[in-house]
Amino acid sequence: MGLLFLTAVFLFIYALLLFYYKHHWQCITDFEPDIIPHNIPVSVVIAARNEEANLPSLLQALEGQTYPKNFFEVIVVDDFSTDKTAAVVQPFLSGMVMLIQPDATIGTSSKKKAIETGVRKATGELIVVTDADCQMDTEWLQTIVAFYMQRHAAFIAAPVKYSNNSSLLQIFQTLDFMVLQGITAASVSAGFHAMCNGANLAYTKEAFLKVNGFEGIEKVASGDDMLLMYKIGKEQPSKIYYLKSDKAIVTTQPMPGWKDFIMQRRRWASKTLYYNDYRILAVLIFVYLFNVLFFVLLIAAINHKAYAWMVLLYLIIKTGIEIPFVNKVSLFFGQQKLMKYFPFFQPFHILYTVSIGLISQLGTYEWKGRRTK
Repeated sequence: MGLLFLTAVFLFIYALLLFYYKHHWQCITDFEPDIIPHNIPVSVVIAARNEEANLPSLLQALEGQTYPKNFFEVIVVDDFSTDKTAAVVQPFLSGMVMLIQPDATIGTSSKKKAIETGVRKATGELIVVTDADCQMDTEWLQTIVAFYMQRHAAFIAAPVKYSNNSSLLQIFQTLDFMVLQGITAASVSAGFHAMCNGANLAYTKEAFLKVNGFEGIEKVASGDDMLLMYKIGKEQPSKIYYLKSDKAIVTTQPMPGWKDFIMQRRRWASKTLYYNDYRILAVLIFVYLFNVLFFVLLIAAINHKAYAWMVLLYLIIKTGIEIPFVNKVSLFFGQQKLMKYFPFFQPFHILYTVSIGLISQLGTYEWKGRRTK
């Protein structure tokens, strides 16, 4: 009876949390610029390590931006790549595109070091950060700048989605990432807790320098996005925004294999204990325990067959709670066709959440041939 009561309480709280996210997602209006920006100096910073296959298409997409070329620069920071990253950038070098290396040694460099070098080199008032494997609409930069001007933002989180083929791994990643994006938008819009993704964000150079960049978080394997957002948000809480616009969406690639996927998610989750915001920590701990509850019910069902119905009921109710929110988010990202897979991934998603949450706090992480703690 105690386990039944505990399950009911957890499901009720989880339903309230998802309703809260869904409500605030729906409260965000799609951004429509009142002005066509043309004279704000912008620096696009790209930290690139072993990206010879991806950089040409990204640089072509940036060349095709509608924002005036004489008001933005592209800074590619080659993070000591071991492939032909520097060579593929050479044909694009101009007054608009420059190629530099991090202000660090090979042994001490990191993505944060690369971004920080790019920001300090930047001449733009607004820093826009993206990843080398991204693609975007031609009005991407113009939309971000217009939003910055109208909101007077210090930090802007913008939407990211995954491309995907028909493999189950990529479909699973796309759905999982889409949920994270919906929570990102809702939480930032509500001022509840800070979330963003480093593939698509913007902040003023002034705000970055005011918090001393990544100082204090430079040793964390991840966090060039959310931990920086938290630092800036502490200084200027009223100037943190989420930009909801289909023209601002950046498309990036999911991990090609299971090993890369697990390593990426471990790296993302490794920053959890570095959050100083009790709100996001409380949500992360609750969601983790909520997923652990599934295994508690499963063990109980193995020992007592009467609990088997609770396992099934837990999965059905959990899925029913999530679908209305996830479906709304999928419509914005144009990925609603993937919703038919959503219920079938539930058991695996629970296993993945619990296992990654546990192992992310242990050991080291390999990323693009570099190991970090």
